[in-house]
Amino acid sequence: MLQAMNRRQFIRNTSLTALSIKPIAQSFGSLGSKSLGVEILNPLDRVPVSFIIDDSTALVNMAHYGIPQFAEVFPENYKQDWRKLPREIPDSFVMEFMEWCDLHGVKGKYSMVPYPACTGWLHRIIPGWSAQDLKNSLDLVRNEVTKNWDIHPEMISHTRVIDVKTGLPYPHATPDYMENWEWSQEKGRDELASYISYALNVLKEAGFYCDGVTTPGGFCHRNIPNLAAATLDGVKENFGANISHFFRDVITDKGKSVAPVIVHQENIESSDPSCSVHIIGCTDDWFGGWDGLVPGNSEKFITADLEMGRMVDVIESGEPAIMVCHWPGIYYNGEKLGFNIFKTVVNRLEQKYGSQIHWMKLSEIAQYWAAKEFVSFEDTKDGIAINAPFGTKDFTITLDKNLKNVSVKQNGELIKLARLSIDKSITRNSFVHEKGKTILCFDLAPGRSEILNA
Repeated sequence: MLQAMNRRQFIRNTSLTALSIKPIAQSFGSLGSKSLGVEILNPLDRVPVSFIIDDSTALVNMAHYGIPQFAEVFPENYKQDWRKLPREIPDSFVMEFMEWCDLHGVKGKYSMVPYPACTGWLHRIIPGWSAQDLKNSLDLVRNEVTKNWDIHPEMISHTRVIDVKTGLPYPHATPDYMENWEWSQEKGRDELASYISYALNVLKEAGFYCDGVTTPGGFCHRNIPNLAAATLDGVKENFGANISHFFRDVITDKGKSVAPVIVHQENIESSDPSCSVHIIGCTDDWFGGWDGLVPGNSEKFITADLEMGRMVDVIESGEPAIMVCHWPGIYYNGEKLGFNIFKTVVNRLEQKYGSQIHWMKLSEIAQYWAAKEFVSFEDTKDGIAINAPFGTKDFTITLDKNLKNVSVKQNGELIKLARLSIDKSITRNSFVHEKGKTILCFDLAPGRSEILNA
């Protein structure tokens, strides 16, 4: 049983194939004549887990308002009785959900659709709710949700394509003018960037920081390179971040990688590097469906005996295990069926894995993978130099040698790492010996650093 295994042994057994990389990326320094035996591990030597919440926003139940718009385009596919669905997902439920997640350390991504199903604008007014209602809802997300959750737009409306010159939906109710379908598939980088930037700017004016986006439905599913570049452009324009990320795809096939992918990069060897990271979900919505009408099943994530399920498969591969849901299904029209399934899944994950998993926001995962992708190492007279275009928290590596006293020099500061005993979990600014190797963890600064054995 997993519980009987040492945590590091578990990570080592499950992640080496998936996470081992060559000791150096070729962008920067040279290793010289011998290998340094450097291996980059998961942050804190744990498996990242996260939770993606789609179709959320302030007040509006996206299913109630979106279904009739989808049905206008595809009447045979959308026959749900949307009138019976509540028009609102109340803030009281948002608070209940977030309080429970805070108690369990859950982190992830929470969408704020800027112009939800064309009902109104988050930074202006949503007809049907008072100005105070909207303010209270936005304050709740700004003050509580953003503590542990990234905020994403799901483009502008998640239904009709918006003319960014006028702010009005195009008058054509066809797949070519729906965000979920054809409009985005052949658009170039610049046009997509203008559209994404418009969505990000609405959230910026509403008081949110966003360095990532979520695609509505099939948005850009045949146009990912331009989506990646346009996301980076929109994020840079509005928030100045040099790492952007986007959630577009889900992979549920056992054995296929779900590791984040660097899709676009610019000026990596300059003083102003940037890149765009594709975050991949590993589950379908097995909570309550996108409309809150399809009962889910916790067994698909992790079985009651803790032995099987999609989350078990991915966690034991060592890759980030990122669950996906839709907010109307979590609320499940006031019955909270999806929420209760989620509670069961999290409790089972805690029971099976404990501190072997590490809840992270999507932006934190993207930052770590960008740093890992482009970092390089080289021998120096006093230790090992690190060249990193991007920094990240809790950077964790192993070295093929036992170091007695470890310090990290960066930005003119010398950080002495604390030595831990083998039975202690690795923490920031610490190191531990294991089977002739040294595992060390520290915050990686962008630029040049040095690991010193002194």
